[in-house]
Amino acid sequence: MAGPLSHLRVLDLSRILAGPWAGQVFADLGADVIKVERPGTGDDTRAWGPPFLKDSAGNDTQESAYYLCANRAKRSVEADISTPRGQEIIKRLAEKSDIVLENYKAGGLRKYGLDYDNLKAVNPGLVYCSVTGFGHSGPYVNRAGYDFLIQGMSGLMSVTGRPDNAPGGEPVKTGVALSDILTGLYGVIGVLAALEHRNKTGEGQHIDLALLDVQVAAMANQASNYLISGKTPGRLGNAHPNIVPYQVFKTADGHIILAVGNDGQFKKFCAVAGRPELAYEDRFATNKARVMNRKTLIPLLEALIEQRISEDWLHSLEAASVPCGPINNLEEVFEDPQVQARGMQVDLDHPGGTRVSHVANPLKFSKTPLQYTKSAPMLGQHTQEVLRDVLGLGDDEIEDLTKESWSPG
Repeated sequence: MAGPLSHLRVLDLSRILAGPWAGQVFADLGADVIKVERPGTGDDTRAWGPPFLKDSAGNDTQESAYYLCANRAKRSVEADISTPRGQEIIKRLAEKSDIVLENYKAGGLRKYGLDYDNLKAVNPGLVYCSVTGFGHSGPYVNRAGYDFLIQGMSGLMSVTGRPDNAPGGEPVKTGVALSDILTGLYGVIGVLAALEHRNKTGEGQHIDLALLDVQVAAMANQASNYLISGKTPGRLGNAHPNIVPYQVFKTADGHIILAVGNDGQFKKFCAVAGRPELAYEDRFATNKARVMNRKTLIPLLEALIEQRISEDWLHSLEAASVPCGPINNLEEVFEDPQVQARGMQVDLDHPGGTRVSHVANPLKFSKTPLQYTKSAPMLGQHTQEVLRDVLGLGDDEIEDLTKESWSPG
């Protein structure tokens, strides 16, 4: 069964993570995603290891685990965009595409004639999404933007980590490149909206998407807390600024997460903990009161929770419908029966002759279920196939066109 976006073709000129993540989402949804890569080296993330995928003999390949995480189901074409022939390949592919994804510096593709204004001349219906660190306007327009920098500049790290007065207190980045991932997802949303506009009017458009804008928007309740109160939020470790108790607690043999979202759940927790009277004290009876009296309540709960083992707490709290959970490592994640039941790991044949485990797309469609058929491509694997199938070129034309456009180094 064809995927819900099987009628679309995406020309993916991006590399690293934000742009490729958007491209992989489109590929998972059935679009034909053509990944254009630098000859000889390809996407920078191919070398971002170890770990690397191993071949059938157990030797490292040129595909890192990082590269594999964001490039599933694409077709790889090698072309040097600095050469006239490479530029010709891109323009001809753009003419046959619905979407272009790119994450060069603002204006970086203009000198090659591959910016939006030049490509819309050959395809007025093209939806062209540019991903940069800081966007195509403003005083930072010429700065390079990386996820780590964006996490710091957006305020995310100011609310992530333990407080300064606690042991180990300092700003901390998230364990994955969250700003890149969110930007990729916003990119998909923006492109789909632009395609709907094209369906109504016939015209494409340019989407200017900045990592900094995305991460500022994704500050959500923390940003709203500041804008409404005028008070700058700080780091609370694993605690929540607006809900108590909603954090990690140490048990007799490890740690659990307690996520009490309303007063009824707090009453149930207190009953399970053997201290039902706490839920009726004025200073703890409502969430507002608990937030205001956090410094008094949390030590009481810590003393209670540390008396029993994690399994005992989780079993008792789940039975009472109190939200709680373990803190799993990734081995435990992929062994979790719920994760397995949801099919969140998919194993695919790699063109190098091995099998590759991928994290599945979380979207579950009732009418157009996603089909996982291809792992991430090897560098240049589909160059001749794409030029033949998409551009309709013969062997002599392909040889002539690629001779100058393939110039590594």
